[in-house]
Amino acid sequence: MNKRPTLSDVAKLADVSKATAARVVNKTSDKVRPETRDRVLMAVQKLGYEPDEVARSLRSKRTYTIAVSIPDITQPFWPLVVRGIQDTAEAAGYRIVLMNSDWDTAREELQVRQMRHKRFDGLIISPTTTQNTDLLKLSVPVVLLASGESFPDFDTVGSDSVQAARLAMEHLIELNHRRIGLLTGPTRRRKAHTHRDTYIRELKSFHIPFDPSLVIETPFSYEGGIAGMEQLLALGNRPTAVFAANDMIALGALCAAERAGLRVPEQMSIIGMDDIFAASTTCPPLTTVAKPRYDMGVTAARFLFERIADTPIADARHPLIPCKLVLRSTTHQPA
Repeated sequence: MNKRPTLSDVAKLADVSKATAARVVNKTSDKVRPETRDRVLMAVQKLGYEPDEVARSLRSKRTYTIAVSIPDITQPFWPLVVRGIQDTAEAAGYRIVLMNSDWDTAREELQVRQMRHKRFDGLIISPTTTQNTDLLKLSVPVVLLASGESFPDFDTVGSDSVQAARLAMEHLIELNHRRIGLLTGPTRRRKAHTHRDTYIRELKSFHIPFDPSLVIETPFSYEGGIAGMEQLLALGNRPTAVFAANDMIALGALCAAERAGLRVPEQMSIIGMDDIFAASTTCPPLTTVAKPRYDMGVTAARFLFERIADTPIADARHPLIPCKLVLRSTTHQPA
C-alpha cells in the first residue's frame, strides 16, 4: 500500500519549510512569495496531497461543515439557493450537509437540536415552526432564509416578497383585469406581510372591491394549483386573471385552465412567482416574478462565515433582495 503523502512531503518537494507549506495549503499565504506558493501548489498536485481533515478539526476545534435546512427538497425553488450556499462554502473550505424538514415540526426540531452538540459549525435554515427563542439556545451561529421581523436576534436573508407581489398585481391591473384570483399557500409562519395582505392593499389602491371568494389557500404544489384553480373556475363570476404564490401552483393552474377549455392568455391570464426553470418551458411560457435565489444563498453563506469567524458586527442584518417581473406569454388584456 502506498503511503499517503504528508505536508512534510509537500514541503520537501517544494524546498520550503513545513510552516510555509501549511500557510499555502490552508490559504493563509498572503506573506508567501508568488513563486514559492506556485512551487508548493505544484508539489501538492504532483503528490496528490489532501489535508487531514480530522487533524485540522482537532487543531481548530471546528468541523468545517455547516448544516442547511430547507422545508421541501422536491420544490424547484431550492436548488439555486443551495447552489449559492455551496459555492460560497466551498470557496471558504467548508462542506454543507443538506437537511429536509418536509414542513414537519418534529423533524425540524430534531435538526435544530443537533446544532446543540456542535456537530456543525453553523446553520442556515428556512424555518417552518422554529422560533427566535428556540435558536437563542443554540451554540452555533445561525442565519435564516426568512424575513427579519420574526427573528430580530439573527441575520436573515430574504427576497422582497411585498415588492414581488406588488409587481405581479400591478402588472395584471395595468392589463385592465379587475377580477383577479389569488392562489396562496397555507399560512405556516407568523409574518408581518403576506401575499394576501399585498393583494388586498393593491386592490384597494386601485379602488377595486375585495372579494374573499377569489382567495384560495392551497399547498405549494402542482396538484395544489390544479385544485385551487378548479375552485376559482367553479365560481359563478370567475376571475379573468390569477396570481399564484409560486410557479408550481401557477403551472397547476395553467393545466386546470386548459382542461376546462380556456385559452391562456386570451381567456385567462396567469402569473406565478419564483421563475423556476419549468416556467420558461411550458406552453405557453409562464409570466412570473423572478426571485434572486442564488444571491440569497450566497448572502446567507457569507453572513454565516462572518459569524463563524467572529467578525465584529454590531447588529443583526436583514436584507431583502429585490425581485423582477419576467414577461412571457400567459398574461394578456381580458377578452
